[in-house]
Amino acid sequence: MIRALIVDDEVHARDELEALLADTGAIEIVGKCPDGLAALRAIKSERPDVIFLDIQMPVISGFEVLSMIDEELMPAVVFVTAYDEYALKAFEENALDYLLKPVESERLARTVQKLKKILTRPPQTAYPLADITRIPCIATNRIKLVAVSQVEFVRSDVAGVYVVSADGEFFTELTLKVLESRTPLVRCHRQFLINIDRVDSIVLHENQAGHIQMKSGKTVPVSRRYLKKMKEDLGF
Repeated sequence: MIRALIVDDEVHARDELEALLADTGAIEIVGKCPDGLAALRAIKSERPDVIFLDIQMPVISGFEVLSMIDEELMPAVVFVTAYDEYALKAFEENALDYLLKPVESERLARTVQKLKKILTRPPQTAYPLADITRIPCIATNRIKLVAVSQVEFVRSDVAGVYVVSADGEFFTELTLKVLESRTPLVRCHRQFLINIDRVDSIVLHENQAGHIQMKSGKTVPVSRRYLKKMKEDLGF
């Protein structure tokens, strides 16, 4: 069975696609997500073979979701939308297929055949991944988008990944690895990324490590492994 995740902000669309996929007899639905953050969380926990991804969703579009997935977790992608104007962009992103709403069972059957072929022929398609300019974070009853330029630093601990800005500290489903590779944020420690533009100074310690003093007054550790590069980035 092909393990599939459905991502669509419309309940009716999710349920309808689930029923159509069940009728194929080849798909196991491992989750249905109403937004991009839920999708990122489900991809990490469920490791689906394919995601059926709506393109036009509030806050975070399907294309933005795609750019926020860890490369080693990247499933095959089938874009689903009510607007055929996105078709060219979808295939520029190397999507396996593109389904137009309302999805027809015969058209979906062809998609399933494509899936069967590609999933028995690893490695999967490598998707071109766009830079991230806004980091989706979880705030009270809403998704907050933090512009990368407004980030002071990002930290990781056993509870998850947190984005720190002048507006506060916010949890995000994105990993440090994704943020390091697709934003200008710089690694200074195994558990920290920083915005170079927000750095005031580096305080050196006797053990060849140190800490970074941010312009806000907050401090961030810098390990010996990253200290030399940090000095170079700051022109020291």
